[in-house]
Amino acid sequence: MKNRSLEASQKRMTILTYAALIIGSLIMIFPFVWMILTSLKTVPESMQVPPTIFPNEMITSNFGDAMKSLPFLKLYLNTGLMIFFRVICAVAFSSMAGYAFAMLNFRGKKLLFGIVLVQMSLPSQIFIIPQYQMVAKMGLANTIFALVFPGIVSAFGVFFLRQTYMGIPKEIGEAAYLDGCNQWQTFYKVMFPLTGTSVAALTIFTAVFAYSDLMWPLVVNSDLNMMTLSSGLATLRGQFTTNFPVLMAGSLLAMLPMVILYLIFQRQFIEGIATTGGK
Repeated sequence: MKNRSLEASQKRMTILTYAALIIGSLIMIFPFVWMILTSLKTVPESMQVPPTIFPNEMITSNFGDAMKSLPFLKLYLNTGLMIFFRVICAVAFSSMAGYAFAMLNFRGKKLLFGIVLVQMSLPSQIFIIPQYQMVAKMGLANTIFALVFPGIVSAFGVFFLRQTYMGIPKEIGEAAYLDGCNQWQTFYKVMFPLTGTSVAALTIFTAVFAYSDLMWPLVVNSDLNMMTLSSGLATLRGQFTTNFPVLMAGSLLAMLPMVILYLIFQRQFIEGIATTGGK
């Protein structure tokens, strides 16, 4: 009897768990479904009260209007270049800084690492004005460099890879030194290859954060041809009225690259999240 009651209790818990997961999944996917349905509506339908879920007639011309309103090819290119260079800078500089903070002893080490922690704890918005002033004084506004500038150094990446290097036994580096490697050779030939999973996680999160960055591209680049996808879509929002079907159609077109990348690198993305949680 006890075994039967225990099995019945486990089945109920399993059913409740799956029911909660299904409900959570539906709640999370509903905004995307609503966006797709809105992109196929007319303007009056999208603003109707009470709202209608399904369009009376599917209007596909909204996608053409969105592509006419924005230079999507240019926005795709700008976004891709920004993500690429931010990832390269984050991986390169965070790896070197993380290795130095974890494995080397030098004067001011604790103070400098404390500055990194302070930068992580502060909201990124407070750095926008000084960063813009720096870019403007260099005369590099409305450029790809301006988009990449805030991501040249990643405080999160430095902290994350420092924790990774601290998990590697120091005896490995000492063995490389005894074999004749100098500090630089020990770093890039021995220690850096051991951080592959963490570097992949940092790459994924840097790309996601860069793709969703809205405020900085809007501030530093006023030329529509030098904006990213997120900042370009923001220009479709009117001051008094907004064509929501066209805006949703543009949002779907902007989502396509990240959706394709996620489908291709789904396993690495999940492993990156698991690794980050483990650290």
